[in-house]
Formats: sequence, C-alpha cells, structure tokens
Amino acid sequence: MTTASAIDLTGMLRPVRQGNAFEETVERLLTVIKLGLVGPGERFPAERELAAQLGISRLTLRDAIHELNEAGYVCSRRGRFGGTFVTYDRPPPSSAELRRLARQEADKLTDALTFRLAVEAGAAEALAVRFGSPVSALGAPDRRARPGRGTSRSAAARGTASLDPEEDDDAARSAARDALLARLADVNAAGPPDYRRMDTLFHLCIAELTGSSLLAASAADARMRLNDLLNAIPVLPRNIAHAARQHAAIVESILSGDADRARRDVAEHLEGTAALLRGFLA
Repeated sequence: MTTASAIDLTGMLRPVRQGNAFEETVERLLTVIKLGLVGPGERFPAERELAAQLGISRLTLRDAIHELNEAGYVCSRRGRFGGTFVTYDRPPPSSAELRRLARQEADKLTDALTFRLAVEAGAAEALAVRFGSPVSALGAPDRRARPGRGTSRSAAARGTASLDPEEDDDAARSAARDALLARLADVNAAGPPDYRRMDTLFHLCIAELTGSSLLAASAADARMRLNDLLNAIPVLPRNIAHAARQHAAIVESILSGDADRARRDVAEHLEGTAALLRGFLA
C-alpha cells in the first residue's frame, strides 16, 4: 500500500463551504477517487492534513469517510501503517453503459469538450510562459533562510512541483521539468487497464505545475465532466500510440517555453479525443 503523493491535491481539496460541509466533503473525496488522483490501494493524506485542506473539523471528515467506507469506495485501517485507503476500482468499459451515457450525456458533450479545451490549452500556454520567462519574471529568489524551508526539500519531494517564485529559479524549473517528464513516462508505460488514470494524471499535472490552485481545480472539473464517457469507451492501442506522440509534443512545447505551440498542441490532441468520443456516441 502506498500514500498518494505523486500529485498535489491542494487544488481539489480546497476549503469547502461550511453550510454543506459534509456533502461537499463527500463530493470532493469522490472526485479525487473517481479521477484516480488517489488510485486503488493508495492511501489518502493523513486525517489532520485532509481536514486542514478542506477547512473542516476532523469529525466532519470522519463522517464523510464513514459514508465512503459504507459505499465501498475506501477502507480505514488503524495502527502505524493505517489510514484511509482507496478500494474503488473502475469497472471495465461496457457497451450497455456507453449506450446509456450516449442517451443521457450526448447533449452535454459539446459544452464539456469546449470547457476542457479552454482550460487545458490555457494551462499549457501558462506553463510554457513560465518556462520561457526570465528569472525576473518568475521573481528573484530570496536566498535568506526561511523558517520551515529546508534547503534539501525539493519541489519534486513534495509531489507535483510548481514554478514557485520563492524557490531558486533553476531548482524550481528542474523540479517542474522532472515532474512533467515523470508523468509523461507514466502514461507512456501504462497498459489499457490503467491508461485512463495515467492520462488523467498527466493532463492534471500540467495545470498543477502552473501553481494556480484555481486552474488546477478547473482542470479537474473539466476532466470529471467527461470522466464517465472516457472510461466507458475502449482503450485502443493505435490511439494510445498516437496520443503518446501528441503528449511528447505538448511536453516539448512547454519545456521550450513556446506558449503558442503548447496551446496548439493541446488543442490538436483534445480534438482527437473529442472525435473518438463523438464516434463512439454516434
């Protein structure tokens, strides 16, 4: 069992509204689970950390986790290696489910695809701008000691890094580059059973690396609106190979600081996904 530390959950686990704290907590945790940000067998962050991120009491968090436990999405274990572990495993694609979604979701598809295009293309453009910016644009690093900021604690060690203007510029770029390349390697190595999850993590990583929690949350929201549809269609080997080349082009554009090309590469890639969805839903 492992702890989910490969992606920063801050954007997804932002504070909930107190009027509906329990309901929104369940919704946020379910979104994290269904998108695969915490995968089967992986452990959620510690209860204290989760409650702080969500801005709720630990009692409210425990109530939400209890409901997810009862519904079969998580299990809780005590002891030194205990915690809340994800037990939900996405079912395989089903033609019956695809037909049902086609009837229910087809009218929403264009809207969801447009939203995803705007968010993800914008995120890639923004991240490429950050990589292409001079040191002064990122913010000159303050080399004075900061309480609680050890010099050996790299951005990569915290999970998904971001181009933090408070960090040394070269170190921040290197950590962000490593995080993005690691996600690219993960999705390229994924087989059909885990491909959708790794693809999700790759795309959300781009938004996370911008350092904008609002953009990260929007990217997750956009993906969630298409998640059931994407999971219901089969993973085609030829499509995986084509997507791998497009993913590599996106990463190359971002790391080279070419914002216009990054936006175009993402748009081209997402149009292929849109065509695939429309074809299976027709």
